[in-house]
Amino acid sequence: MPSFDFSSEADINALKNAIDVTRRQIDARYDFKGTSAKVELNEKDKIITLYGDSDFQLGQIKDILFPAMEKKEKESVKRLDPQTVEKISGNKVKQELKIKTGIETELAKKIVKMIKDSALKVQASIQGDTVRVSGAKRDALQACIALVTKAITDYPVKYGNFRE
Repeated sequence: MPSFDFSSEADINALKNAIDVTRRQIDARYDFKGTSAKVELNEKDKIITLYGDSDFQLGQIKDILFPAMEKKEKESVKRLDPQTVEKISGNKVKQELKIKTGIETELAKKIVKMIKDSALKVQASIQGDTVRVSGAKRDALQACIALVTKAITDYPVKYGNFRE
């Protein structure tokens, strides 16, 4: 019985490239000369940390980072979970952007319910942080992909791991 998975994984290489582009632009911009503006990526914990002299400067860094991320991987900004801005040493500030991976339980339940309500001849089940969909016909699976990708627009959901 053919099956595939809905999942959501960040492309770390695309993210590294976007961070490098942002670092180069920060180094090149005149208004960032002599400031503490910088961007760091913690790959292990999947956290992007922005450093700046003020909230306004953090906003400017985001204005550089977000388009660079979108250019490398579509909808990648939607997976960021911004934390509160923290004051560090005097007037300097930092903000962490956590990178969410996998499909959260709430969204997985919503996807399964949507598939069951659609009356497509497929079965959906939650398996960890992915949703496995299986059905007898390929056309039903393709209709399911079209349904979910059209309905879920607030979080990047990918389909893959197709098995015959």
